[in-house]
Amino acid sequence: MTNSPLSTGQKVARLALVGVVPLALIIVFLWAGGWLAPQRLSADKLATALQQSGGEHPGYRRNHAKGVCVIGEFRATGNASVFSRAPLFAQGATTPVTGRFAIAGGNPGAPDYAVPVRSMALLFQQADGQQWRTGMNAIPFFPVATVQGFYDQQVASRPDPATGKPDPARMKAFVLQHPEIKPFLAWIKGYVPSSSWSSDSFNSLNAFRFIDKSSAAHLVRWSMVAQTPRQPETAEEKTDKDFLQKDLAQRLANGPLKWDLMVTLAGAGDAGNDASKVWPADRQTINAGTLVVTRSLPQQQGPCNDINYDPLILPDGIAASDDPLLNARSAAYAKSYNQRTREQSEQAGHPL
Repeated sequence: MTNSPLSTGQKVARLALVGVVPLALIIVFLWAGGWLAPQRLSADKLATALQQSGGEHPGYRRNHAKGVCVIGEFRATGNASVFSRAPLFAQGATTPVTGRFAIAGGNPGAPDYAVPVRSMALLFQQADGQQWRTGMNAIPFFPVATVQGFYDQQVASRPDPATGKPDPARMKAFVLQHPEIKPFLAWIKGYVPSSSWSSDSFNSLNAFRFIDKSSAAHLVRWSMVAQTPRQPETAEEKTDKDFLQKDLAQRLANGPLKWDLMVTLAGAGDAGNDASKVWPADRQTINAGTLVVTRSLPQQQGPCNDINYDPLILPDGIAASDDPLLNARSAAYAKSYNQRTREQSEQAGHPL
């Protein structure tokens, strides 16, 4: 069979079709970067807002800049394997973990006692090469429900150069615009920080989905619940700007520290797309296993320093929910990672 030669019009049409794919990719790239819609809230804007709140500190994370690396392992009970097919949840499985404790904010020199919000970030390294990365915070729920709300919060809470504190009028306007933050403000007003990272419990805040062996999805949140009894921060500790790191090192010198991974399953009507809402206390909770931390190391040049704890790096058996904050966190983390690694290379005399 012979093929008829293409007409000029057909040739043009085919060339146009070939050009559509790379053009579409370019458009998506530009849109994601925020260049096609300057008013759109991009990762650049989020990272810039975080930097403006915490100040410029080249080579450090834009948020949770001050922290310490930890090494340990996760020992599964097998209870979560009913809901997730991820190998790390199989009964008796032991998974290496590289983690990081930190305090919120972009200032790596901030006193530990000046920031009440603390975090735990973990990378679980499965034997099959897949990783689970999760960033958790020692707060019961997220202050706001949307990406725009988070950005507006950073802008509103930015220190006034004249006073070094947020402008009360700007904060009042923010609360009027985002009333869902009122429960968080009430909680933080009465919150007394603990005297140790080891006794803090950390929450995923965002919802995710566990995928079981039959591919059924289960909406979940999780918490790392400390086995160490909680003690409130003391007046003496409020004079030592590095008391959290010193306390952690001292405790680990006496033995491992442990947290139980408690997974909460959503009930009927529980939303997975609003991290500012707490699920009812009567929801089913299972103990998925125990995190055992054995040692800590300084973050600079430490094993956690070059890890981007992107919450969307998930193994088979765990998937994202429809919470819009997850994509925003992932994009902002990537932007921050790229910026700080470039700065670290430049500081070392090896510009990228």
